[in-house]
Amino acid sequence: MRKIFFTCALLVLIWGCGTKKKTTYAKGPGSGLETERFRGDADPQSMPEDTGRFMEFPIASIEDYIDTFSEIAQNEMRAYGIPASITLAQGILESGFGRGELTLKTNNHFGIKCHTGWEGPYALHDDDEAGECFRKYNHPVYSFRDHSLFLTTRSRYASLFELRKDDYKGWARGLKQAGYATDRKYPEKLINFIERYRLYEYDRAVLQGDLAVAKRSSSDQYQVHIVQEGDTLYSISRRYFTTVEALKQLNALNDNIISVGQELRIQSNNIR
Repeated sequence: MRKIFFTCALLVLIWGCGTKKKTTYAKGPGSGLETERFRGDADPQSMPEDTGRFMEFPIASIEDYIDTFSEIAQNEMRAYGIPASITLAQGILESGFGRGELTLKTNNHFGIKCHTGWEGPYALHDDDEAGECFRKYNHPVYSFRDHSLFLTTRSRYASLFELRKDDYKGWARGLKQAGYATDRKYPEKLINFIERYRLYEYDRAVLQGDLAVAKRSSSDQYQVHIVQEGDTLYSISRRYFTTVEALKQLNALNDNIISVGQELRIQSNNIR
């Protein structure tokens, strides 16, 4: 019962628990998030409000991890076209199914480091080198979203989005070829998780069910943001659910310096 209650508390924030009806400002006990979502006709790129409280998520097993985060992975697939199976397999592997030391103290499920332009919370953790900087999130849902943005806004991963959304083997190999991980067996490990736990079924549910994958178009429209006093590229990226790197590329910026009154283009599919 604890597992079912815990899972529902999280999923009611994203879709509601066991229902396709409208969910209005439902707040799961202990979830730390509050949002309005609609199943089927919701904007999959909208995100719940961050309350600013760091939430702990005790996960008991890989099956528990999948049960808890599968609908979030499916929503990210619907919004950004990344197979839910790949997202779940990477989360399981990178986070130690939510029980790794880094994940427990950061809610970072994908091992994403700070990188240039990150101005959010962070934690230092020994990885390839001692004391490396890793992004920190108050809730895992923001880690899943950052993973989607990380893959969709970096040119080295562009070829992945030419693959079929159900080609998890191609995606697993492509991630390694693009440099996501240095482990030579990274693709095999992802594929093993996907096939052992039948994670491909979550892809099929999105592609064949009521969750149609959002189409990506090169002809997307743009909104103009006028830089206000106190704005930074990071604060703007958080407001529009994009990344500093994407803003710099779209606006031909060579550094992070912006000025009051400056016009910045924001891609429309990142706007709530």
